[in-house]
This record gives sequence, structure tokens and C-alpha cells, in this order.
Amino acid sequence: MTLELWRLSTAVQVASIILIATFFAAYARQARSAEGWAWRDAWLANLVALAVTVVFWVQRPSGAMFGLLAGVYMGAKLAFVVRLAQGTWALAHPGSPTPGGAVPLAACAMWGVAGALTVRSVSGLGAAQHSLMTLAFVVPLVMAWRGDRRLTGWLGAGIAARGALAAVAAVAYAVDGGLVAPPSGTTLAGTRFFLAAHSAVDAGAEWLLALGMVFAMSARARREVEVANEELLATQASLRALADRDALTGFPNRRALAAALRAAQPAGATIAFLDLDGFKQINDLHGHAVGDQALVRFAGALRESFRPEDTVVRHGGDEFVVVAPGLDVVRTQERLAALRT
Repeated sequence: MTLELWRLSTAVQVASIILIATFFAAYARQARSAEGWAWRDAWLANLVALAVTVVFWVQRPSGAMFGLLAGVYMGAKLAFVVRLAQGTWALAHPGSPTPGGAVPLAACAMWGVAGALTVRSVSGLGAAQHSLMTLAFVVPLVMAWRGDRRLTGWLGAGIAARGALAAVAAVAYAVDGGLVAPPSGTTLAGTRFFLAAHSAVDAGAEWLLALGMVFAMSARARREVEVANEELLATQASLRALADRDALTGFPNRRALAAALRAAQPAGATIAFLDLDGFKQINDLHGHAVGDQALVRFAGALRESFRPEDTVVRHGGDEFVVVAPGLDVVRTQERLAALRT
């Protein structure tokens, strides 16, 4: 019964990991993001570890072959957690280099070599590996919970669930190997039943973890779209402002006149239309550069003669319109006299 249960639970986990690893491989190829590559590698490493498990239970190896398979399994399982943590970091800190670089993966290889040389029982392997994984899961969990919860909330929940199962499995393997006494209320038979079925439970936790990754990636993609849309709207506003402004004088151009009139309509305004007599002669005799200088000087005089709340529009070549809200005709004429002076 226990062997059949193990086969069934392992088949469930194998099917799950194949689907998850295939999805993240396709996502990484399309998105080409740092977290996508890291999480693809994580699930592929988990798939390698599970394949080793299947080979182990089919072949029942001993001696050097047992050590080799144990080493590959332990290194791959730790690499799963390491790449999970690196992907979580990349998600929370886009564009930042991964802390430690390749050192954590080198540590995974060393852990596998150590396991190959020292581990000689399934119980010892399970207790050591799941104990280390329980501790290792703390790293991505802290990263997820210290980040933006709107991005990493579900991811943190998946990591916590998978880490909790690793802790339970570590205790179960230790009990099965006689390394610790069974907790109160448990039996050795019940512990072995859990070990036979825990692959299926792991599959459920790993689906929660995978969905947390998907939610995090989709939330960040949505945020990037929102930021890009805000930048686009700001750019459009800037371009619209440039289109409504005269580059030479800095005044609004005739496109802005209708809006200025609408804004002044409720309270009323005095409107003055001005042009420069003999301006064409300046251009003809001295050139357009001198004519531009004359327009700039005239624009400065207009700014000094009217209030900041008045709108001065360059309506044409040497034609200007002033919209002065709340300014009566007499005071407007006084300002125009000062301008002439």
C-alpha cells in the first residue's frame, strides 16, 4: 500500500512539475526577464531532482551509485531554492545585479558533492536535505515580504507553504531514520504513510508557489504598463504645450487663444490687439535675425507692462493679443501707454 501510494503521489508531482517547468521555460523565452530566467532554472532543477527520485526508486541503487544519485538530488533541490530566491530578488529589484553572482550555485554543487560522499540512507538524505531547504526558504520568504506586497504577497504565501512542508518532511525523515523520537500523537507507520504521500502534498504547495510567481509577474507587467501610460500622457501634454507656444517669444500662439478667451468669459476681460508698424521694413533692411531680436524685445516689454495673470498671445508675425481678466479699459490704456513709451 505504501509503495503504491508513493508511486501515485510521485506521478502527481512529476506531472505537475513538468507542466510548471514547461510554462516557465516558455515564459522566459518570451519575456526575457531576469526573474523569468531564474524561475525557469528553478523549476528545471526541481524537475531534475524529481527525475533522480524516480530513478532511485526504480533502480534501488547502492554503494557509489546511491551516493551519485543522492548528490545530484541534493544539489538540484538546493539549486531550486537558490534560483527561486534570485528570481524573487530580480522581481523586487529590477535592473539590479543578483547578489552573490554564481557563488550560491557553486555552493549547491559543493552541497551535492558533500551529500554524495557522506549520505548512505534515504532517511539521512531526506532529513539533511529538507532541513537545509527549510532554512534556505527563509531567504526568498524575507525578500518577498520585505518587498511590495502588491507584487509579492501571493509569492510569499507559496514560499511559506513550501518551506513549511519541507520542515515537516525533515522531521518525518528524521523519525523514520531513528534520528529523533516521534512527536506525541504520531506513530512510525503514520510517519511512513506521510512520506509516501508527501509528494502529492508538495505538488499542491508548488502549484501555489507557481501561481504566486505568475501573479507577481503579471502585477509587475501591469505596473510597467501603467507607468509607461503615465509617461506617454505626460509626453503628450508636453508636446501639446509646445504646439500651443511660440518658440521665439515664449508666448502662447494663436492655438491657445480660444482657451484663454473661454477661461476669461465668466468674469469678463479686456482684450487688446497689437501690431508693430513698419515691422516689414526691419526685416527688409536688416534681415530676419534683427527682426526676431525686435520681436523678442517687444515681448519683454509686453511682459513688463501687463500682469502675470494676463495672457499674451502671439497671434501672427508682428501681431499680439492680450487677454486681461478683470482689467478695465482705462487701466488697460494706461498700460498700453507705458508700453508705447
